[in-house]
Amino acid sequence: MALIRALQLLKLSSVSTAWVDAVWDFEFTHTDPIDPVIEEEIKENADVFKTVYMQLLPFSTDDAAAAADDDDDDDTQSVWGVFGENGVSTKALVAVLSYFILSAKGKSPSLEQRLCGLEAASLYLLLLKIPGSVANKVYHQILFDTCLNMPLKCWPQDSGRKRKKDSVKSSQGDPKTGKRSKPPKKVSEEMEIDGDEDDEVEEMYFSAQDLLKIREDIVMLIRTLLRLLGNFSLKDKPQSTDSCVQLFTGLTNFEPVIGDLSFSQKRNVDQLQSLPELAYHGLGILCSAIHGEGDECRRRVFRKLLYVILMMKTQERSKPCLLVPSQAVHSARDHAVLFISHIVDEQRETTLPLLRVLVQHICHQMVEKSEYRASGAQAVGKLMAKMPCQDYAALVKWLHNYSRNNKVAFRMFALDIAMALLEQDERDVDDTVDPDMAVFLSHRFLVHNIVYGHRNDISPTVRGHALHCLALCLELRSQNAMKCVHELFSNTGAQTMLETGRSEQTLKRGETGQKTALTFRTIELTKHKSITATHRSDINATLQNEETMTLFKKHVSDPKTNARKSALETVMSLLKHGVVSCSAENLSILSDRCRDPAVSVKKKAMQCLMDLLAALPDNLEVQEAWLRGVLPAVIDSESSVQEKALECLDHVILAHIKSQGKYHHGDTSQRLAWDLLGLMCEKCEDLSRYFSKAFSVWAPQQKFTPAFVNGLLSHTEGERAAAAWLLLAKIASCSPKLNYSTVLETWERTVRSPVVSVTMTCHILSVMGDISSNLNDDTKSRIVDDLMGWLKSFSLPLEVISSCVDTLLRFAKSDCTQDTMRFLDCFCGEMVSVCEAYLSSIILNEKGTENINEDLLVKHLYTLGVASLHCPSKVGKRIFLLVQSILTPSEQSGQAEGNELPASQPLSQFKANSLPTVVRAHAVIALGKLCLQHEELMLKYLPVFARELEVGTELAVRSNVVVVMCDLCVRYTNTVTRYIPNISACLRDKERIVREQTLIMLTNLLQEEYVKWKGMLFFRFAVTLVDSDPAIADLCEYCLVDLLLKKSPLMFSQHFIECIFHFNSYDKHKKYNKLPQTESEKSRFSLKGPQNQGKRFRIYKFLLKNFTDEQRFSITTKICQDILACFVDSELPLDSDGSELLEDTFDVLSLKEMKLTAMSGPAAGEEPQEDEMAMAKAVLQVAQKKLITQVQKKNFVENVIPIIISLKNMLEEQHSPVLKHIMAYLQVTMQDYRSEVKELFAADEQLAAEVEYNMKQFEKQKQEQQQMEKELANFTLSPRQNGNAVASPAQAPNVGHQSGFATPLRPGTKGSKQTPKSADALRRRTFAGMVTPVRSHPSFTVISTGRAKQVGRAISTPQASINEVTFGEQVSAICSESGRGSKNVEEEESILYLMSPEKQKPVHKQWNVESPLVKKNRSKKGFL
Repeated sequence: MALIRALQLLKLSSVSTAWVDAVWDFEFTHTDPIDPVIEEEIKENADVFKTVYMQLLPFSTDDAAAAADDDDDDDTQSVWGVFGENGVSTKALVAVLSYFILSAKGKSPSLEQRLCGLEAASLYLLLLKIPGSVANKVYHQILFDTCLNMPLKCWPQDSGRKRKKDSVKSSQGDPKTGKRSKPPKKVSEEMEIDGDEDDEVEEMYFSAQDLLKIREDIVMLIRTLLRLLGNFSLKDKPQSTDSCVQLFTGLTNFEPVIGDLSFSQKRNVDQLQSLPELAYHGLGILCSAIHGEGDECRRRVFRKLLYVILMMKTQERSKPCLLVPSQAVHSARDHAVLFISHIVDEQRETTLPLLRVLVQHICHQMVEKSEYRASGAQAVGKLMAKMPCQDYAALVKWLHNYSRNNKVAFRMFALDIAMALLEQDERDVDDTVDPDMAVFLSHRFLVHNIVYGHRNDISPTVRGHALHCLALCLELRSQNAMKCVHELFSNTGAQTMLETGRSEQTLKRGETGQKTALTFRTIELTKHKSITATHRSDINATLQNEETMTLFKKHVSDPKTNARKSALETVMSLLKHGVVSCSAENLSILSDRCRDPAVSVKKKAMQCLMDLLAALPDNLEVQEAWLRGVLPAVIDSESSVQEKALECLDHVILAHIKSQGKYHHGDTSQRLAWDLLGLMCEKCEDLSRYFSKAFSVWAPQQKFTPAFVNGLLSHTEGERAAAAWLLLAKIASCSPKLNYSTVLETWERTVRSPVVSVTMTCHILSVMGDISSNLNDDTKSRIVDDLMGWLKSFSLPLEVISSCVDTLLRFAKSDCTQDTMRFLDCFCGEMVSVCEAYLSSIILNEKGTENINEDLLVKHLYTLGVASLHCPSKVGKRIFLLVQSILTPSEQSGQAEGNELPASQPLSQFKANSLPTVVRAHAVIALGKLCLQHEELMLKYLPVFARELEVGTELAVRSNVVVVMCDLCVRYTNTVTRYIPNISACLRDKERIVREQTLIMLTNLLQEEYVKWKGMLFFRFAVTLVDSDPAIADLCEYCLVDLLLKKSPLMFSQHFIECIFHFNSYDKHKKYNKLPQTESEKSRFSLKGPQNQGKRFRIYKFLLKNFTDEQRFSITTKICQDILACFVDSELPLDSDGSELLEDTFDVLSLKEMKLTAMSGPAAGEEPQEDEMAMAKAVLQVAQKKLITQVQKKNFVENVIPIIISLKNMLEEQHSPVLKHIMAYLQVTMQDYRSEVKELFAADEQLAAEVEYNMKQFEKQKQEQQQMEKELANFTLSPRQNGNAVASPAQAPNVGHQSGFATPLRPGTKGSKQTPKSADALRRRTFAGMVTPVRSHPSFTVISTGRAKQVGRAISTPQASINEVTFGEQVSAICSESGRGSKNVEEEESILYLMSPEKQKPVHKQWNVESPLVKKNRSKKGFL
């Protein structure tokens, strides 16, 4: 018989019985080496196991009986009898097979061992397939599981180092604790594990043919296993089931699948070619009823496929690690999702609960990496599409609660899933859905409650992603999503869909995870305080269009770069799709961000403007916003931003300039280019200088070819003429030779017709000046005559007059300087003479000022000013007197002929001049230009200008005087410098334009170093930081930080201490605040008094925010030495002014801005980075913090504590109110030295005890606040006259402005004094209240809740905002049980009660609290 002959090749008869018994005794965990001779005889035939396999195969098939009859043998079922009749020991056969199987699992098995092991495992599985194998004791669980591990063990693995490259470290962390793992530690552990393997495993290399042989044997083993599982039940063998699932899931991404993988059609095992196909076929068999009636086997399958979907690799000795995303990994994920969908379709009732569990675990084990999140979200979307509506709604509800989890990765993933669900069609409500669950089926819920609900998340990463998702909602094909976004911004408002109680849910931590993997069960949810305080305000909130755009304006100023970029993208989408109007105010959000401090945000803003312009090319507001955003970027300090701006300009404008013949109005790009150029000639003329910078960069790049220039010339007539001349004016100086005839023809028409377009005329004059050097003398002479005739007509606008004079100057240029001077003296001198004659006819004529032509007089003054600059020798004293006569009354002009003009004589000192203000204003400019060329005139009129700034009443005159004096400062720096105080006094001028003009001009002078930071200049700049106009305050902040601080890095720290003296108007110090200033200047710039405390501290905080850590450290010591020590040494009196100074000083020392940045932790919601550079930086920061802490502590002990103790004793003796401020400062400072209070204050035990007591009280107060917040977590206000819940106006820092319910104020009480100005003021007031009771009456607001009734007494809440309800500084929950029945109590649990304002206020009970140390000292004195 062929079977017996094949079995003889295994030399079973030669194997000793003792060896066989030993193998079985060890239960196939270990085998002693077989006799080498026997082993060699077996291996002589390389296909020995395949030969036996092929002979046994007919006995395992369904038609085995027929096959056995053909071989004239017994019945198939008697194959085991055949073994017995021929002396074949089944026990020995299994032992020999196990030897080769275990040999393949050893260290560094050879190719031969691997092949023999796989073939032996296939043969053993085939034996199990033959009926009667269990009865003949062939099955052994350990050996069976070992065979299942063979494919993955025998396939050659890369070395440990290469394996580490194929995996990505997970940032998931420990799911049990909820904490993020520490990458350095994790890396070391992985390296340690992999290192051990590297030491034990010797690298082996296999050729392609070797790998092909191993794969063939693996396929044979898998096919044999699949045939076996068809009728070999594993329902009582859970360990074997796990091994099968592990094997099949490991093979799902073993190799790529050619073509599409289909699970719907039934195919024979032999028809399946790829290992992933075989693997999924096996998983399908395991999910069938033969392997168990319950869902346990399916649960195992789903649990293993979970990691395939997550793109993770499970490891025995460590947590799952991420696989590097590749096409194979993504294909395996898609196949896993497709397989699960197929199983759900086939076994719907039994698998739907498991499907929900699977989705929950995908969510719970998702990592933060964006690529994995996006992939997982798509998988979840496909799986949820298989759910019926009721299950879908329940899971969306779960997802909403999941999105409130405190882990950033969870909140991010919830947003990704919401976007994946929004891509699907919206579900209709059917009969199976509960009415209260129907809301979760709509896209509206996903957009409003999940996507938009996270716009104010505490984490900047989540905030940015939520805004990004909101922008994507408008790009989806689903119209429902766009409609939902429109509802958010509609004027009627839209409410979110959940009640408060439903929104306060999150994942239960500590109960849902294990160290390595979650138990594959439903993840339960519990009510939990949301990580973002703004979630409460999202519920039942009415969203108005104006308020929402205000919120987005705040988001584009977010401290985090990515959040700002996402906000810009969202604003762009809202504008693009018409959700909000393309008004100038809304568009300025994008254009203003083109000047963001971050380079990436600038580029993002420009890209958003490009996208918006492409979508709305005909919108004039969008075009203007694009110009105002992109054009100024060409002079950005970052070269990459300049390149981006130039690229945008080239792409939108230059690339679409064609000749007149090729222009098509229907071409949107061409029309847009000319529209933008037209805007620069009209509304955006102020941007022309930026456009000139762009052309100076393009000129060397040879962009302006003759064809381009000729194409421009073809547009110089018609509707696009102004835009064409704009471009020609920019390129004329750098372009190849122009067609001068066209230019000259245009000039002839222009000079002989009235000026229609001022801008186009100026551009034509500019082109004429550029080509002047290429014209012949006759043409030049004719053009000069035209220019002179035009100027003498005095019919031109002022801008054209200036351009004409500039063009005349260009024609005057020659190689000989003397010729140029003669030309200017001739023509400009002629213009001066003409102007002098006209002014004489007006000023010297008794009736000259009657029926005066104001416009003509202004043009003569302007022409006189611009012409006199080029011919100073032609300007006589008579002209000086004429201009002066315009500024002063005619009867005083005789006095002015003297050599001296009183320094105190202002221009407007005398009675009101008969000439209009506009004439006087232009006379100031003309006089200033005359002073630029005549120093003696400057010396004469400079005091007059200064006096005019002080007493002048005309806005235009004062504004022009500021410009003139700053220009004179450039020309006569030393002389004008002493008048800088007069100029800087205009920073507090009553007119906004004068303040702005002064700020800009002084900044320019400081930048060019014509002016130094001397005298009062810095303090006046600082006062401008709190200007009544926010725009000027912002401009001042920009000037100080971005322009001036870079040139003088020590500017803020050098002036800080004097700022404290100066702004408190304290002048008793021998060194500080001794700079001279007039009484009017003192009153104008004074910030003294409690009413200006907020302004002072805004300045302090601004300065401190821009300090370096070194400057913060040194300023603390300097404050102690120069301020506090002076009071301790009695150099300064401790009077009322001194008390105010000390209060400011201690409050400054308590500011959070005084704390070193190296000592501060990461901002709230800021997530730690995972890259190596960030980790190295973090380690460096820890070491730096430790060192700085030691240095700071030493400085505090040596320099600060002695002064503080002495000063405290002085304050106690005088019962000074400053005492509470010094204790508040100690309270804040000692937070870093909580365990060292007694050690640090060893010199004053009483102070140490008080500080400890205050800190304990603060902690107790903080705990009470948290407890109150928990009690009020689900409390909803229900005013009697309004059925709608009222949202709290005081929320987390990320909350947008919303209308709140205010506490009624006592008559005569100012609201500004009831609310702290800032968090620091609130903190200082709280700390101070611990030492000295604040004598203020309690608020009249009283609330009553069901929880409060159980307290039985009044609860005094801390002076901090309560997340649910905030009515003022002091809120009390008062419980009153008398006079109401139980029914009324239940009905009125959430009703708001307000005490009548007329009712007498309760009076505080006086406390008699005395320090234990005081009692102790008193008792000691009494004893003595």
